[in-house]
Amino acid sequence: MDKTVFIFDDDNDILELCRILLSSRGYQVHTSNSCIDAVEQVAGARPGVVLMDNKIPDTGGILAVKALKSDGRTRNVPVIFFSANTNVRELSEQAGADRFIQKPFDIHSLEKMVEESIRG
Repeated sequence: MDKTVFIFDDDNDILELCRILLSSRGYQVHTSNSCIDAVEQVAGARPGVVLMDNKIPDTGGILAVKALKSDGRTRNVPVIFFSANTNVRELSEQAGADRFIQKPFDIHSLEKMVEESIRG
């Protein structure tokens, strides 16, 4: 099991909270506050799961997930779409993400979803 997580979010507080939470559970955590070159970033880090925010510079989460899922190097990496939008389920489906979680999220639910996504 690859215990590496890559988190894309433009909110530095959420990035830091998730980094602390997941690092304390033994995960190696990479973060970015922009989805510029998301495919290259993910391909380089080779994470077991990606968490992608919806409203993130430059292209936004939907296009970033579509790019990840269309590239041979990253298409099999599970993506959890997370957003404060009330229609996060629909946005996740539109993006082609594997799972979704609504912000604000319960930290235990996030931990469980990350673990399940990595295990497959």
